[in-house]
Amino acid sequence: MKQVAQNYKSGELVVLDVPEPACRPGGVLVRSLFSLISTGTEMMKVSEARLSLLGKARARPDQVRKLVDSVAQQGPVATYKKAMNRLDSYTPLGYSLCGVVVEVGAGAEEFQVGDLVAAAGNEFALHAEVNWVPTNLCVKVPDGVHPEHAAFATVGAIAMQGVRRAEPQLGELACVIGLGLVGQLAVRLLVAAGVRVVGVDTVEERCRMAEKAGALAAAGPDAEGAAVIEQVCRQATGGLGADHVLIAAGGPTNGPVELAARIARDRATVVDIGKTRLDLPWNDYYEKELDVRFSRSYGPGRYDDSYELEGVDYPAGYVRWTERRNLGCFLDLIAGDAIDVAPLVSAVRPIADAEATYEELRTGTLTGVGFLLEYPRVEDAETSTETPGPTAVPAHGGALPVQEPRRAGTSTTGRRDVRIGFVGAGNYASSMLLPHLAEDESARLSVVATTRSLSAVNAQKKFGFDRLTTDADAVLDDPDLDAIFVVTRHASHAEFVCRALEAGKAVFVEKPLALSEEQVQRVVETVVRTGNDRLMVGFNRRFAPLFVDLRRKLGPLEQPVSARYLVNAGRLAADSWYLNEGLEGSRFAGEGGHFVDALTAIVGKDPVEVHAWQTPGGEDLQVTLRYADGSLGSITYATGGHARFPKETLDVTGGGRNARLDNFTRATVWGRGGRDTKRALGQDKGQKAQLRAFLDAVRSGGTMPIHWESLVTTTRATLAAGASASSGRAVPL
Repeated sequence: MKQVAQNYKSGELVVLDVPEPACRPGGVLVRSLFSLISTGTEMMKVSEARLSLLGKARARPDQVRKLVDSVAQQGPVATYKKAMNRLDSYTPLGYSLCGVVVEVGAGAEEFQVGDLVAAAGNEFALHAEVNWVPTNLCVKVPDGVHPEHAAFATVGAIAMQGVRRAEPQLGELACVIGLGLVGQLAVRLLVAAGVRVVGVDTVEERCRMAEKAGALAAAGPDAEGAAVIEQVCRQATGGLGADHVLIAAGGPTNGPVELAARIARDRATVVDIGKTRLDLPWNDYYEKELDVRFSRSYGPGRYDDSYELEGVDYPAGYVRWTERRNLGCFLDLIAGDAIDVAPLVSAVRPIADAEATYEELRTGTLTGVGFLLEYPRVEDAETSTETPGPTAVPAHGGALPVQEPRRAGTSTTGRRDVRIGFVGAGNYASSMLLPHLAEDESARLSVVATTRSLSAVNAQKKFGFDRLTTDADAVLDDPDLDAIFVVTRHASHAEFVCRALEAGKAVFVEKPLALSEEQVQRVVETVVRTGNDRLMVGFNRRFAPLFVDLRRKLGPLEQPVSARYLVNAGRLAADSWYLNEGLEGSRFAGEGGHFVDALTAIVGKDPVEVHAWQTPGGEDLQVTLRYADGSLGSITYATGGHARFPKETLDVTGGGRNARLDNFTRATVWGRGGRDTKRALGQDKGQKAQLRAFLDAVRSGGTMPIHWESLVTTTRATLAAGASASSGRAVPL
């Protein structure tokens, strides 16, 4: 299928051939008819992508701060790799469309194949021929509403939420500053609500468009235009001024907020809808006691994964207007002729002409406010889901034929390379695993499956996968693969691991192996039943060069030791999927296996008991591990430390020796010969060496780098930490 994408590093904007997304539970597959280009948000992103790296840094100082913190914790090399991986990738565009449902996922049965729907979301309602959309971001289009008009629903919901935040009443007067697409829609909504409106914009054509939609007057923000607007406001309100000012403008100028203060009456509301500079003139806002409010996107539910992804609705008695209800309300207004968006359609272009359309918008040769991309009609759409590549795999809903698997974890006789399939190719896989595999002559990257179409395209472009797909079954059922890498979100790990083991493959899964004892037991039963123990979990710390050197210098541990691991984990971003503990497990359950395994590698034995304590709220953990020989290991997992303090510090004491590993950049051992310190040029946490050990085992049929029973014990110990912290009691393993 066709999809519009942009490379944020180079600024290149293209129409790509990508695999169709798979239909997942909780949503529907929608074949697009029209998608709306946002001349505000999207064009800002398009223009920003064309800036130099310095220009991008100036445009996103928040990201620069994150990079500086990351350098302090992870080192410049790892930070650079991750940053460049994010920058040098195709990213999607679009967030408002209308299309036809072509497949219904479990839990979305309120929709039927053939329904005409409007869809929202900058991760779902993309400029693409087919999109998967969760139920709470999708609404049926009422009879009589044209598809090209229904494509305005998302931007209409943005304008509607801004109007709702102002709380206007009949007969009041509102001023809309910025008469682009959102501003024009806000004017129409206010007029429909019985509110008198004036508008401000630098473009004469937009001012006249607002007046035709019912505005009393519209003028530019210059001195002459502002004087006209102020006069109209005074005349219409008996000298009071505007009851509400909605700022739908963007850019670096502070003019909109200054103009808002002049136009507004005493104790008026000022609502920021766009992304504009907000250096509020204190005296003006204080003297009038202006109520400044923000309008967040389409309405309540936005940025809440439980609402948008899991379909958990807010009761109408508590939240009357959610983002989905706003979408539906806007369509109802169109259906009832209360809102007319037809005059806003400035041009309709086929998806194939998207690149030229964006360039004309960027250079200003194409003017107007509403631009639609049109897609082939459902009855005329191509049914083939093949994607470019030597041998295409089904894009979704299909699988390669299953053949009798060869001996688990060994390559085809006489072949040196290891044929690899990836399920998942997110930022960690793309920055920490795939670069090493792409450089390894013994690794053949055969097929990659990702949930999002562009993720698969990016993986193929960067690392040379032979084939790409959005269907995990195409990897799990491929008879020609030697090894399968599972690098998806945590909740799916155990399921994919068991299926890959059952297919007779060697399996590399990123931590964690499982999120519950039930999942652990299923993995154990699968290994026992199939006899396939070719399993590796991405516990890479024990393979780090400095760690290996430190452990070697410690020598044989004839007496119990005490090992302490301090993890300065830091705070998670508000939008991190790690915060969804109900689905993805606790943060320690996801990451703690790294540190348990490292301590196990130091002691040389698996732990036999776990005791843990947590701070109120459960964010910080203190975990104690007891080993059969009497050794003790402790893990302090802390989230409240300084962002630039090193992330990991390991200390070992025992047998007359001490050792310290400082964030994988320096290792020091104190022994009979005195102090021995070794430094690394850059931080190396062992991913490359770990992958080499795994590939060697797969190719040769030798033992896995870590015995599968130890992987299971480490996983159980990690889970036991949470159970012990909750119960207050030690948990035997």
